[in-house]
Amino acid sequence: MTQDTSQIERIMLAAPVIPVLVIEDPKKAVPMAQALVQGGLKAIEITLRTGHALEAIDAVNEHVEGAIVGAGTVLNGAQYDAAVSAGARFIVSPGATDTLLDAADQHSVPLLPGAATASEVMHLLERGYTRLKFFPAEQAGGAAYLKSLSAPLPDAKFCPTGGIGLGNALSYLGLPNVLCVGGSWIADKAAIAAEDWSGIEARAREAAGLGR
Repeated sequence: MTQDTSQIERIMLAAPVIPVLVIEDPKKAVPMAQALVQGGLKAIEITLRTGHALEAIDAVNEHVEGAIVGAGTVLNGAQYDAAVSAGARFIVSPGATDTLLDAADQHSVPLLPGAATASEVMHLLERGYTRLKFFPAEQAGGAAYLKSLSAPLPDAKFCPTGGIGLGNALSYLGLPNVLCVGGSWIADKAAIAAEDWSGIEARAREAAGLGR
């Protein structure tokens, strides 16, 4: 199945920032997601880095109106299947293998695959992917490196993630080949553990206004 670029692009354009979340306690997923949505961030990436991630995805999908919940750190076809079954509406991976791309071909739920080099971007373009995650953004060369890819690879548009916070988000959002950024600063593990929903909502509102 050919991936629908417009589908993933709508998710990327929902707000300037996609929060990247690590959920230890699934009971906190719903109020956390409600705070993010109320702050203006509808697209939410819950990473598969804990044993409760799928439960959290299911809860947000079921109970948070307006949320577009996705699964991050998806590495293989089994995780892709499980995330889709849990209600994920988009899938994010740190990189891309042909095995993972083959699994994505079996789903209508879109994949945002990761790339960090020109060769990786070219491979994904050959597979029909033009909307990509640039990861790890800061460690792989930052905004200057990503900008340098825009001329030779104009069809590729990115969501850079990795080392991005409020202080450097605008340096990425101003690039011609960036549609949004991903970051954990809005709802980090400490804020979620403290149930700082008002703080998360305030940071979400600030992030939603970046570059606008």
